Amino acid sequence: MAVNVEAAAARILCGFLGKLLVLLLGLLSLTSDSLRVEMAGDTQTVLLNHTATISCKVPGSSHLNITSMGVTWVWKNPVNGTGHKVFEFYGKHRKAFRPGASVSLQGLAKGDASLQLPGIQLKEAGEYRCKVVNTPDKGQGTVFLEVVALPVSIFVEEAKAKDNDDQCLWCKASGFFPKAINITWYKWSQNSQYLEISEGVTTNSAIENEDNTFNVTSSLRLKHYPEHNVTYQCMVQHISLSTPWRGNITLPENGSEAKSGSWKLVWIVALCLGVPVLTAPIFWKRYHCCKRTLNKHTYRRRDSESLRL
Repeated sequence: MAVNVEAAAARILCGFLGKLLVLLLGLLSLTSDSLRVEMAGDTQTVLLNHTATISCKVPGSSHLNITSMGVTWVWKNPVNGTGHKVFEFYGKHRKAFRPGASVSLQGLAKGDASLQLPGIQLKEAGEYRCKVVNTPDKGQGTVFLEVVALPVSIFVEEAKAKDNDDQCLWCKASGFFPKAINITWYKWSQNSQYLEISEGVTTNSAIENEDNTFNVTSSLRLKHYPEHNVTYQCMVQHISLSTPWRGNITLPENGSEAKSGSWKLVWIVALCLGVPVLTAPIFWKRYHCCKRTLNKHTYRRRDSESLRL
């Protein structure tokens, strides 16, 4: 009988402890997520070499005591998935694990735990986790940082095809990231609008540079007898460009290059003939001046010799 009582008491105690443990775990889970943290969407985009400001805010906090607060930023390597601390602050302790990483303490007192990373690089793209503690509450949020690079140069030019007399228009973009880019060719029509061209267009695969940016070249071949005095346009679209880049080129009228070359020849001949003609009077005047001076010296020397005799 005593054994049954002890067993019953043990079961009651175990049940009580089990319920207490569940209650404690529930309280801990509420405490861990009791602080609401807001990020600026799922993805943020920043330009290469610019200052990245990764937003992390505690809404509804007008004034907080930072002595009882803490914030930790962790970057997740997209290649191997490992986490690396970028910045942490709690109490009087503040440490930047990445050079230049910072969180404004004045902003933190107002619930703004945004992280600033000056001179952001392509390799620093990935997931960033913001953990904020306002004792006894805490919360966290994540955002993916996308780093893009503007093309350092985009231009369109005219060239001759290597294998025949066809004319080619080249459109080149370099130093951009990510790799995805779209190049489209257009022709200005008589109806005062640009019409897309697909025939004769060749766009090479983007080539990667040493700094992980890319270059690409697109060509438009104008076969047979291309129209002259016509405007062609190259349009480049990339995620780093707020608006598409457009470059125009107009083929000159037939014979314009020959006329240009003829005029160059005329100018050369004119200079060759004109310079001597224009400078002849100056040299003639100087010649007579030097001759008179020489004669004077000659007469003076003769007079001095006659006096000595």
